Amino acid sequence: MATVIICRRFPSRICTTSTFSTTAKNQTRKKWPTQTPQGCVQSPEEISIKPKAAATFKLLNPPGSRVLYSPLACNSTKRVARGSSTRHGEQGPPEKDTTNVTEKQNIYCIPSSQGTPGTRNAFLDLETRETSVPRPCVDEVMKDDVQEADVEIFNTFEDPRVFLKLRPEYQHHSYNKSEAWQALSIEEGELILHKVTVLQSNLQPRTIADYFDKLSSLPMEQHSVLLSNIKFTMLCQLSLNKIQLFEASDLIDILKAFVRLGIPYTHPMLPVYEGEFCRRVWGMNLDELLLVADLWRCLGRSVPGFLKIFFSYLNLHWKGLSLSQLVHLIYIIGEGRQVPQDLIQKLESLVLKYLDLLNLEEAGTVCLGFFKTSSSLSEYVMRKIGDKVCAQMQHLSNYALVNILKMFRFTHVDHIDFMKQFGQIAPQRIPSMGVQGVMHLTLACSALRYLDERVMNAVAASLPPRVAYCRSKDVAKILWSFGTLNYEPPNAENFYSSFIEEIHRKMPEFSKFPDHLFTSLLGLAFAERFPLDLLDFALSPAFVRLSQERSKFELTKELYTLDGTIGIECPDYKGNRLNGELQREGAVMLWNLARQDMTSKPEFLEALFLLQTILGGPQYIKHHMILPHTRSSDLEVQLDVNNKPLPFNQEAIPTDMTTSHLKHMGVSLTDDLLTRLLKGRSSTHHQAESEDRVEKRPLSPGGFLSRGGPPEVATLCSLTGPQAGVSKLAIQVTNRNQYCFGSRHLLGLHSMKRRQLRRLGYIVVELAFWEWFPLVKRTRSEKLSYLHEKVFNSGF
Repeated sequence: MATVIICRRFPSRICTTSTFSTTAKNQTRKKWPTQTPQGCVQSPEEISIKPKAAATFKLLNPPGSRVLYSPLACNSTKRVARGSSTRHGEQGPPEKDTTNVTEKQNIYCIPSSQGTPGTRNAFLDLETRETSVPRPCVDEVMKDDVQEADVEIFNTFEDPRVFLKLRPEYQHHSYNKSEAWQALSIEEGELILHKVTVLQSNLQPRTIADYFDKLSSLPMEQHSVLLSNIKFTMLCQLSLNKIQLFEASDLIDILKAFVRLGIPYTHPMLPVYEGEFCRRVWGMNLDELLLVADLWRCLGRSVPGFLKIFFSYLNLHWKGLSLSQLVHLIYIIGEGRQVPQDLIQKLESLVLKYLDLLNLEEAGTVCLGFFKTSSSLSEYVMRKIGDKVCAQMQHLSNYALVNILKMFRFTHVDHIDFMKQFGQIAPQRIPSMGVQGVMHLTLACSALRYLDERVMNAVAASLPPRVAYCRSKDVAKILWSFGTLNYEPPNAENFYSSFIEEIHRKMPEFSKFPDHLFTSLLGLAFAERFPLDLLDFALSPAFVRLSQERSKFELTKELYTLDGTIGIECPDYKGNRLNGELQREGAVMLWNLARQDMTSKPEFLEALFLLQTILGGPQYIKHHMILPHTRSSDLEVQLDVNNKPLPFNQEAIPTDMTTSHLKHMGVSLTDDLLTRLLKGRSSTHHQAESEDRVEKRPLSPGGFLSRGGPPEVATLCSLTGPQAGVSKLAIQVTNRNQYCFGSRHLLGLHSMKRRQLRRLGYIVVELAFWEWFPLVKRTRSEKLSYLHEKVFNSGF
């Protein structure tokens, strides 16, 4: 009696399924939706996309044959499906190529333990309604719309290995899955398995390796069935029993067979093989060791023990690495996410040695390998790479371009020519790039403070139709990047509304990665957009507690910045707020960071001292964080109705008796007197003394700490405008890092801070770096004149 099993894929966004993969021309693939977080709701537009593949499986049971249920075979099939959903950055099984599916599949039966070992066939008839159905990759999945151009899909396993195809030398120390081998018929496979049961312990190590090699040449549709066969399990056990008798070449051949068969990376026999390779490291050459490391990567298994010994070996033999061995090694290191610092420094010297010989894809591989291990390349090397790429960027693949930008972002090297060339080619590439690649390009621009409107406009125009295929990380980084660069694209309303809607749809995913939600909301706050329901949820006690438990990052600063922003810019907001304890913790944390930053800058210290001189003493000026949640400090000055300074800082401690005489006795200010004041008793000494006193002083219940302490958080959101006739100045000594690169376009956080200061009635007075920094080297008279003009004429 025939049994028919029908398996269909329905267009439901909550369905977690996988399809078979195929390879398109030019290393691109058609775009297909993939699995999405639970709780997502499918839009009508998505339902209307073209039908997915539907397959009908007919299991025929010929008379006289046995059809036995095999849990191992089913688990193997599920394992292949799960392999494509490994999260980016995690070590997981590589994606398997299931394109060579034939119409009929012969499945080995597992014989009964009570019967004589025998082999019978069951036939699996597979009928597909579409001849080739590409499998989506979770990292880069685009919306399947016939009106859209084909979008490149990023394959987390294949794309990083493109460089291996560009030099014949790589064949000596890397695994090539497209390598041709003689196919083995099913009958021959049955015969080999029968020999295993007959000969068993009499099998020689070389014969065992040969059997693995031949069995791995079975048709691909037979592999999952083979793995569940008890005779194959017997062969695996025999290999473990005699593992120490194998030659190194035999072990490598067995590992290759494991890769071709798709042995799961969690298989219990693999640790034994890893241990044996660890024991043999010092007796192998560089090509063999690289090949073994590459095979472990193809299996998707993390082998830190093997890599640790391998790296010890390399510390003695690194000078003998050829160009291809070096690039391949850096790839292996990046995928393993670990490397001793002394070794990576040696490898950087080799990168510099071979730099002129590297092709563009190899340069991208080097950058990615260093990036994944959080290892910096020197500024000199990065500039050389930038120069190399600039000359032929049009030939650079999107994947290599993203990898090189990652390293520029990590090292903060500002290569002007590279970024200009990038600004010319990126807008044309962005519509055909995957979402994750677009995210990395955008994030690199924000990290480098590089605002190119052509690039940002292309990103903003490209993403709204594809936003459903962004991960929570992509949503967060893109919103953060636009907010940080303080840029509103022409389609801002559509752009931001689509991302806010996607945050709502992806709340289950954001709950797993709470730091992504705070990053998204801060990016929106920089752009003056406040989704109140999301803010209420993010600041709820339950979610705050969840974020502190799950996130690997310290989120107090983000929580405090978000909470303080709401208090000023959302006066009608009645939702959740941060509790007092976290507010105090955030205030102290941010004040310590801001104080250390400002008091280490000589241009700021000189401005502070000269302003005290002009105004008449420290009681007329206060260095503190007017808005502590904005992460930077200011110099506050208050002027009365007659434009005269007010001594509002009553707790200020005079730094010198001389300055006291200047205030009370009216001593005339001359260049000579100022010279003696500045070159006499060090103002830095007094600054250090006063800061020491501040550190030991608790928070004042009335508001501010004396001489620059953080404000009591209770006063933060109750700050009011100036009293009648009083002008409150917030004097800011800015620097280049507060502006987009090479421009006077203020970044998002600092723009938001000024917006909030003005809401509270402050007049923002900027000592701009392009004005003040050159003056620092000029005469004191010029500096005093400049500061006097800024303070007393800013409000008029």
